[in-house]
Amino acid sequence: MILSAFVERQRRAILLVMVVLAVGGILAAFSLPVGLYPSTAFPRIRVTIDSGERPAQEMVLQATMPVEEALRAIPGVQDVRSDTSRGSAQIFVSFPWGSNMAQAVPLVDAAMSQALPNLPPGSTYTVLPMRPTSFDFMAYALTSPTVSPTKLWQIAQLQLVPVLSAIPGVAHVAVLGGAPPEAEVEVDPARLAAFHVTLSELEQAIANANVLQAVGRLQDQDRLYLLVQDNAVASIRALRAIIVHAGPDGVVRLDQVATVTMGSVPQYIAVAENGKPAVTISVFQQPGSDLVTVADAVQKAMAAFKPLLPPDVQVTQWYNQPALVLAAAGSVRDAIVIGVVLATLVVLFFLRNLRVTLVVMLVVPASVAASVLVLSLLGMSFNIMTLGGMAASVGLVIDDTIVMVEHIARRAGHSRAGLGRAAVLPAAAEFLPPLSGSSLATLIIFAPLALLSGVSGAFFKALSITMASTLAISWLFAAFALPVLARSLINFERWHDPLEAKEDRLARWHGALLDRLVRRPVLILVGIVPLIVFATLAYAHVPTGFMPDLDEGGFVLDYKAAPGTSILETAREVGEIEAILRADPAVATFSRRTGAGLGGDLNEANNGDIFVKLKPLADRAPIWTVMARVSDKINATVPGIEFDTAQLMSDELGDLTGVPQPIEIKLSGDDTALVATAPKVAAAIAKIPGVTGVDNGLVVAGDAIDIRVDPAKAAMLGLNPGGLSQMLQTALAGSVVTEMPGTRMFTGVRIRLDPDQRRFTTDLAQIPVRTASGALVPLGSFASFHTVSGQPEISRENLQRIVAVTARIQGRGISAVIANVRQTLAQPGLLPNGMTYSLGGLYQQQQMAFIGLAKVFVAALAAEFILLVFLYRSFLLASAIVLTALISTSAVFIGLYVAGVSLNITALMGMTMIVGIGSEMAIFLMSEFDELRRDMPAPDAIFQAARNRLRPIAMTTLAAILTLLPLALDLGQGAGMQQPLAVAIIAGLLAQFPMVLLVLPAALRKIIT
Repeated sequence: MILSAFVERQRRAILLVMVVLAVGGILAAFSLPVGLYPSTAFPRIRVTIDSGERPAQEMVLQATMPVEEALRAIPGVQDVRSDTSRGSAQIFVSFPWGSNMAQAVPLVDAAMSQALPNLPPGSTYTVLPMRPTSFDFMAYALTSPTVSPTKLWQIAQLQLVPVLSAIPGVAHVAVLGGAPPEAEVEVDPARLAAFHVTLSELEQAIANANVLQAVGRLQDQDRLYLLVQDNAVASIRALRAIIVHAGPDGVVRLDQVATVTMGSVPQYIAVAENGKPAVTISVFQQPGSDLVTVADAVQKAMAAFKPLLPPDVQVTQWYNQPALVLAAAGSVRDAIVIGVVLATLVVLFFLRNLRVTLVVMLVVPASVAASVLVLSLLGMSFNIMTLGGMAASVGLVIDDTIVMVEHIARRAGHSRAGLGRAAVLPAAAEFLPPLSGSSLATLIIFAPLALLSGVSGAFFKALSITMASTLAISWLFAAFALPVLARSLINFERWHDPLEAKEDRLARWHGALLDRLVRRPVLILVGIVPLIVFATLAYAHVPTGFMPDLDEGGFVLDYKAAPGTSILETAREVGEIEAILRADPAVATFSRRTGAGLGGDLNEANNGDIFVKLKPLADRAPIWTVMARVSDKINATVPGIEFDTAQLMSDELGDLTGVPQPIEIKLSGDDTALVATAPKVAAAIAKIPGVTGVDNGLVVAGDAIDIRVDPAKAAMLGLNPGGLSQMLQTALAGSVVTEMPGTRMFTGVRIRLDPDQRRFTTDLAQIPVRTASGALVPLGSFASFHTVSGQPEISRENLQRIVAVTARIQGRGISAVIANVRQTLAQPGLLPNGMTYSLGGLYQQQQMAFIGLAKVFVAALAAEFILLVFLYRSFLLASAIVLTALISTSAVFIGLYVAGVSLNITALMGMTMIVGIGSEMAIFLMSEFDELRRDMPAPDAIFQAARNRLRPIAMTTLAAILTLLPLALDLGQGAGMQQPLAVAIIAGLLAQFPMVLLVLPAALRKIIT
């Protein structure tokens, strides 16, 4: 009575609080940041080292190993893994989950600064923390049939980059492809010799002639002057006129010994859009910024810039991550709306009053809106997990609302009681304890999620906070705001509970079944045993996975040509794949990189990737069908190209966590044995059903030609290997000796040998070398040439050499395939003596997640048991309730099997929630039993309690199922992330309904008597 009196006095304030919270949530929704992933600090840092051109083995000894040792010494480092190629290395430093990455990044940078002096001369490094914003969120391509690649690059770099970089929320803009301008000085050795000019003299003359430098200051009376020596070479004409030699015979200009033209920087990557050469612009997001707002600003800036482009330049958007977020948000919005509508229809069907239904329609959306305000106060964002959590929690929010409104309707809508509106607030006060206990039974499930670590912990933290806050707000609104609304809106003088007139068919069936179960308890086993048997069979046939499948609207196709294949030849071969993509009706556009990749990893000239953007979901088949169709066509028509397909989000998560493939077999042993064994292991696991995209882990950089100088012959000619090395580098690769100033950028000046003298490998021996006497001799007269084939990248983990054989899985579960992998690796003779292996990849992450969720499940059971003992002071009653909830969870496997959904971390989360939902239903039953046993014998009270709670439990079960149904059916792009959760909860509810209303009362009657 005290509570009902308080609610009566403060009814206006209660409604005002409800409105303020709901309106505050709606306003917060417009300012809440939007992103694809929850805000998560991934404990991984990438260090990239560039030391020019040198063999991989030398790079390992001189750079990779010293850096690994320096990084391994950083406090808290868990793993150090590296990949080393010719002149470059990529090292990943992993820390435990939960580490302070803001402190870890400076420690890594400091370790690299200390190691840098000991690295090969000219080495540079970058340190990049791995986080979702490390990848671009929008990308465009510039193509043109008439505008040159150099001009396209200048448009992108000099015009578009400044415009896009100025947008708030944009971290940086990267340009790939095209050809940056560069002055080319192609030297003729014969003309150099004729004018008695050496190559080193030529380099020095060009560098010394291009001077733009302040040399001091001069104060003359009241003026201060800056003295600048301005001998800048700002044009090709001025460059040609540089004096490279002067003597009694006159001067020698640069154009007398070399051909000087404006060219471009040598390119070792190729970029294309829809098969046409292109320049791509990738936009990266500032951490914490609103993805959708930034994307909208980028799109407006690009739309405003398009009219300024030359007429023949086309702009194509080939990646748009915010589109997936918006699609997911739209799917969640639709799921919430559909769910609320269906739930209100359930209320209308059972209670048959529009005003009662209106109360539900007001309270449920208000609860969801208010939960957004909580997310805003906690500094969270809209992302695939929080949005999915809101959609999934609607079904649970409706539970609180329905049971409260049903209890009020049953008490106040009873004409024989004669109280009408006066019974509303006392009925609400009467129902507050069971409502609070049932809400706590569900909320307590989320507490053990703190035990989760890794990706699952990071993602489900956002999901659990969203659902917990929504449920807490729901309890608040159902306990206080709903009774006030019901008292104000429902005329209980005219409307009466439909059950008052007659017992409905459901109640009669329920009563008959319950009586039969009491008379013949063995019938309980008739229902439970088949459930457990079918669940066991389903568990054996349900594939296991890690993250749910999600149609992202695009996928990545990684490809690899034969080792040593040039960029041009690789691009030509991949052109056949592009033709397949161009002809596919589901493909909107595609962007190709050769010699580079989306993730920024080490890439050789013979590999790259293609990002395929698909048409809207309404205009095509599901993405898995498209990927399979494209793969089948490539396998049938493009021999010699190895490829693999994956959706970008899973690819990015793999890069962020270091586990890009489901299967990763890390072989460790002798170098020679590793190179020989890895292909055998790859061939063996390729025979396992469901294994696809097998990679033996040997990344071959291609062939190399060793130039070995005979020291004696070189000395007789006045040459030495060191000086010759610099001369050959300048002659073949070219050396940038100075830069010409321009209005918006500096242009490099590169000296190199005339291309006609270095066109083929056979030309190497004929390269003219000037001796100390001034004569020209061919390089082959004192040097020999040896071709070295198949120089592989070198991978190491925790200071030892490894080779990682990887593969993807199609059509089967991870656990079943991994069991076959273990059997295959155990075959005699496959692995030589002394070689060991370990399994990594997504399987390792899955096992970590499954173990963590198993702990959560056990902790949830323990928490529920403690709560029930506290509420009912009986171990026997608590055990019976928990046992019914536990049996209901077995139905999850049946639901997953029927729906064709894999058992993954989201499904396991739903299974855990069934424990809370089952306990919630049982608390409703037990609260009514406690109330009735005061006036009737306990055996009769439990039967009557089951009859009284039949309608509210049936309403909440049906409403929750209908609310979750849009998610379970995966309606709309982006909705698939929560599909396993919805399927698991629906299956558990279908089993829990008879368990609570039939099995539990029958069991309790035996316990009581």
